[in-house]
Amino acid sequence: MAQKPSIPKGMRDFDPQTMVKRNFIFDTIKSVFKRFGYLPIETPAMENLSTLLGKYGEEGDKLLFKVLNSGDFLSGVDQHVEGLNAQKMALQISEKGLRYDLTVPFARFVVQYRNDIVFPFKRYQIQPVWRADRPQKGRYREFYQCDVDVVGSDSLLNEAELVQIVDDVFKLLNINVIVKINNRKILSGIAEYIGAVDKLIDITVAIDKLDKIGIELVNKELTDKGLSENSIALLQPILFMSGNSREKIESLKSLIGNTECGLKGIEEISVLFNYLDSFKLNLDFELDLTLARGLNYYTGAIFEVKAKDASMGSICGGGRYDDLTGIFGMPDVSGVGISFGADRIYDVMTELSLFPEGTSETTVALFVNFGETEEAYCLPFVQQLRNAGLNTEIFPDHEKMKKQIKYADQKKIPFVIIAGENEIAQNQFTVKQMNSGEQIAVDKNELVILIRKLMKLV
Repeated sequence: MAQKPSIPKGMRDFDPQTMVKRNFIFDTIKSVFKRFGYLPIETPAMENLSTLLGKYGEEGDKLLFKVLNSGDFLSGVDQHVEGLNAQKMALQISEKGLRYDLTVPFARFVVQYRNDIVFPFKRYQIQPVWRADRPQKGRYREFYQCDVDVVGSDSLLNEAELVQIVDDVFKLLNINVIVKINNRKILSGIAEYIGAVDKLIDITVAIDKLDKIGIELVNKELTDKGLSENSIALLQPILFMSGNSREKIESLKSLIGNTECGLKGIEEISVLFNYLDSFKLNLDFELDLTLARGLNYYTGAIFEVKAKDASMGSICGGGRYDDLTGIFGMPDVSGVGISFGADRIYDVMTELSLFPEGTSETTVALFVNFGETEEAYCLPFVQQLRNAGLNTEIFPDHEKMKKQIKYADQKKIPFVIIAGENEIAQNQFTVKQMNSGEQIAVDKNELVILIRKLMKLV
């Protein structure tokens, strides 16, 4: 009995139509990264486990895909030891793991090649990552990250530039977005103001859920975490602060301006908003005091980008980190970066029907192949169209016209080029426009000009 073909859960195959759309997203993002002076790097799919472990917290460590050592991987393991569990054994039989994100490998890269790279170091990276998560809708075990980071500079101009990159990418993809901005230092100042410095993570984890569960459940969670009634009462007006971003910043000054950390955060967010106000941006941006992305990781500005017209969470996010490379023995190198969620962007563009009909990868023209004589007549012009930068095919077999037209229709090829006895006798081609069914006779030497002209009308 033949084996039924399948792939592991949480992994995906992509057909040509899907890949064309995915590549459109990747190419668009990449073109913007390059325009701002970022250079590409790649890191291997596998890293040493020592590089990955302990960087993502206890939960993250559990989600690492570990790779078995080659050969007799059990030879060095005492299997009779009491209390030997799967986690402990995994570390004895695995020295390598699949990368969990692009950030930790990037930190390793910066330290390893610090003498060869120019600081500030501006890099982009578009590669897959793997997580041994429970697969569910929108959550996969293999997915792509599109990261752009600059390390070795404290300047807030870098944060402003990242917002410009977000603006340019989503303008090209035709997605209306809003950038929500906050600052870790402001959140620390708030915790100090309400008398709960030691509860910073608990506070931010709870308020991050405000949109999903509402204020009553947020307050209950805060109570359960040990916050006093007074602290929770002081927090309420901050969470529901009215006014635009500038007015909120002014209100914050009177509340947390006397805390050192809070004041620093207010200064940073003011400088960033000054930069953004001076740019002519298409997108909207706002101060969101409930935004709290991965707080044990970020140290300054934090960003989250949401699509306005689609039912989707964050499609892009990031922030400032002050000690990315410290874990590898190169302390005090500050960086800031953002990551574009290609899968979520794909879902938004599908929901809103934003993908263009034709892209640089799809075939523009198909030459019909009636027989040896017609094939010989067509081949030089197939080459001519390709040399002109037009994606072109000739049907490989001498088949009936109906079958070849069906092929063009299924592949959504807009133009079918026909050369039968009559066309050859008159040194012509007939160009059939698949959208309208209209046919145009053209001199063979005018074929490239006609296809280019028609393409603008498609």
